[in-house]
Amino acid sequence: MEILNRMDSKTSSKLFPVSWDQFHRDSKALAWRLADKGDWSAIIAVTRGGLVPSAIVARELNVRIIETICVTSYNPEHQRGDIEVLKKISDNLLSDPKFKPDTILCIDDLVDTGSTMAVVKDMIPNAHIATVYAKPEGLYNVDTFITEVSQDTWIYFPWDTELQFAPPINPSGV
Repeated sequence: MEILNRMDSKTSSKLFPVSWDQFHRDSKALAWRLADKGDWSAIIAVTRGGLVPSAIVARELNVRIIETICVTSYNPEHQRGDIEVLKKISDNLLSDPKFKPDTILCIDDLVDTGSTMAVVKDMIPNAHIATVYAKPEGLYNVDTFITEVSQDTWIYFPWDTELQFAPPINPSGV
């Protein structure tokens, strides 16, 4: 938790904790929004944050092909750094004529500055970019999103937190 607190105090003045229920509802809302925008042939999940919303959208829209692109933009000190592609999109997907780029969804949990999505768009320029949450600096690189949050907001995703006992104000109330 110390690492997260240090990160929050340097980069964000607002905190936005998201529960599993809320994230599921928002991901399903993303699927509803995408349902009328195309006949999707595949999803590219930006790992790691895009894995859960990709699974929910794939289920809702009956998309059976899910590919990943593995990207990191944080250094070991948890500070934003250069974008590093750890795993590229499969050449099989990119070269298969049944997967036309304009029928491919690229999904992530959040677009922050847009730099990760810029890398993805370079690889597959006509893919439809969708995120559950979006910050203003990254909006130019997203086609569809559900909730916009301010640039100075740090989102705690459900996988970043865990339930813990909270003692009552009066210790004898336990």
